[in-house]
Amino acid sequence: MTELRLEKVRYVPAEPEAGVLYVSDEYKIAVHLCACGCGSKVPIPLGPAGWSVRERDGKPTVWPSIGNGQLPCRSHYIITDGKIHWAPSMSAAQAVTALQNDHRRREAYYRRPRWWIRVWKTVLGWIGLG
Repeated sequence: MTELRLEKVRYVPAEPEAGVLYVSDEYKIAVHLCACGCGSKVPIPLGPAGWSVRERDGKPTVWPSIGNGQLPCRSHYIITDGKIHWAPSMSAAQAVTALQNDHRRREAYYRRPRWWIRVWKTVLGWIGLG
């Protein structure tokens, strides 16, 4: 597979079609079948602590790269303007490191106080109560 087309959905179909990136903005998830052709479903969590999908001229760009180090195929690629750009396959060690980095990024994001709590603490500090 060399390209993916974008399809906005509310719910991801149980049987995704090859060559389609399904994006549910409501549920903050994107899913496609692995670009290598192995048939594995690849879920992509979207949001500040996950991946982002941008659309230009109806074609998706996904960032950061998709690393399927936990799948038997170990495929690794970037999706830019709907085109698949292959990266070197991930070793088992690289896959573990990538998963740990993803976990740390999510932990840091959700552990961070909400913006209004940070503002409130700053104001309290200014008036000597913080």
